[in-house]
Amino acid sequence: MVTLDQPKSNGSLYLKAALGAVPLGKRSSDIPDRAIKLDGLRVDPEHLAAYCRATGLRFSDALPLTYPFILTFPVVMQLVVARDFPFVAVGAVHAENLIERTRDISVAEPLDITAHIENLREHPKGLLVDAISEIRVGRELVWRQVTTFLHQQRTSLSGGPKAEPKPDEVPPPPLLTWRPDQKQISRYAAASGDRNPIHVSALGAKAFGFPKPIAHGMWSAAKILGAVEGRVPGKVAYAVKFGKPILLPSSVNVYADRVEGGWDLALRNPKKGYPHLTGTLR
Repeated sequence: MVTLDQPKSNGSLYLKAALGAVPLGKRSSDIPDRAIKLDGLRVDPEHLAAYCRATGLRFSDALPLTYPFILTFPVVMQLVVARDFPFVAVGAVHAENLIERTRDISVAEPLDITAHIENLREHPKGLLVDAISEIRVGRELVWRQVTTFLHQQRTSLSGGPKAEPKPDEVPPPPLLTWRPDQKQISRYAAASGDRNPIHVSALGAKAFGFPKPIAHGMWSAAKILGAVEGRVPGKVAYAVKFGKPILLPSSVNVYADRVEGGWDLALRNPKKGYPHLTGTLR
């Protein structure tokens, strides 16, 4: 267990990530047996306010459900940018996310963070790995997250028969329509500290196979919560899967359907109906 006195700056982490992209021999195929701990973190109200402005979520005494992702991000990144990590962090795609919260968390509470990496596995599009981050207040586990990253490369599962493409479907009328652009995403990048070049640089996006910069998955996962804000209980599980990336600029249809036990959420292409995000709140 590595114990931190304070979180690393995101700037230094991205510099380390960029340096880690320089090939210096073969990377390990195993996950390092390492965990990182940061105790007594205090929320900066100004930082929280900037996050709320970037996502449209309500600024109050209780932390938005997705905000702790930002607090744990530097701790997780310290694990991911290490030289002994199985793949290069720069260009990795956030594929899925699961948040489990046991109760509302107050801005005033000191937070103890731990993070580790597990479950490296192959996927037809590359390698998947899970970053586990947990937040405790004293001995009480109040928030837990599984962040699944995809590093695109060939694996033993690549090259198999492709599924038949689904026909385009005219999507139903949305609850509302967003028009995300680079200005909005750059604001989120500044608030979150996630300045991955695929989100903030046209050249960086093209270097990793995207025709344009793309929106952060966790920006869309946070912003869509605004559609049901005020109706999310303290104890909740929020699972999202990210589909085709949201290219900037674009239009996106927003859906929020009440179901037994919670909500089904989705972001879809307005013309072809394919999903950018599907999520469940339970």
